[in-house]
Amino acid sequence: MAIAPYSKFDTFKSKILSLPVDYTEEDLKIETFLLEKDEKKNLEIYYAPFEYVNEAAKVMIVGITPGMHQMKRSYSTILDPSNKGLSDEQLLHQVKKNSSFEGPMRKNLIQMLDELGLHSYLEISSTSELFRAASHLVQTSSVITYPVFYKGKNYSGSTPKMLKTDVLKKYVVECFVEEIKSLQNPLIIPLGVNVTAVLDYLVESGYVSPDSVLYGFPHTSGGNGHRHRQFAENKEQMKQKLATYFS
Repeated sequence: MAIAPYSKFDTFKSKILSLPVDYTEEDLKIETFLLEKDEKKNLEIYYAPFEYVNEAAKVMIVGITPGMHQMKRSYSTILDPSNKGLSDEQLLHQVKKNSSFEGPMRKNLIQMLDELGLHSYLEISSTSELFRAASHLVQTSSVITYPVFYKGKNYSGSTPKMLKTDVLKKYVVECFVEEIKSLQNPLIIPLGVNVTAVLDYLVESGYVSPDSVLYGFPHTSGGNGHRHRQFAENKEQMKQKLATYFS
């Protein structure tokens, strides 16, 4: 268990703790928490404490970037008085458990992973345990660690393209690649085609083995109306991949 080497938590912890408990979205999207701004591309990247790394993880689940909902959950975890006595590492671990893919996305994710039988390979009753008692088995992550907003809205990963936009690619290479390097070859589950495109780039660059990537998994956002069809089309191939990987 560790804090990512690129972590900015030391810088931002006191700033988060100075927020009112009943903060609003507008309280977060301010200069204090702004990491990068690309006016030409209409992009803004804000800080959120998603820097916990579970180096012993057996599975890595990868999304695009935390959205506003996850950002708010992460700040609320830091502000929660019941977490006051935790070390920074414990606090960041708590953030990941509380915030990663939280909401309908997590529910859809668990349902699909259970349907593939991942829980049986991990010897747990359901992949829902990955967000509770079995969190030691998983590294939840995003190809861009920090929340990205395009034209003020959650960035979807498609416009502008991650690997063709310098400010976004920088976070893929400087943060996500560093995270992967610190892990011990876990099964990587990229959520959707935009994340898979980044994984393909990392495979070609030699950072990741294609044998450890579960291809074909859809993005589990409720906004992805094609997720059921995509999952059905790739289900058998993914089940075979799991059987091979864990054999």
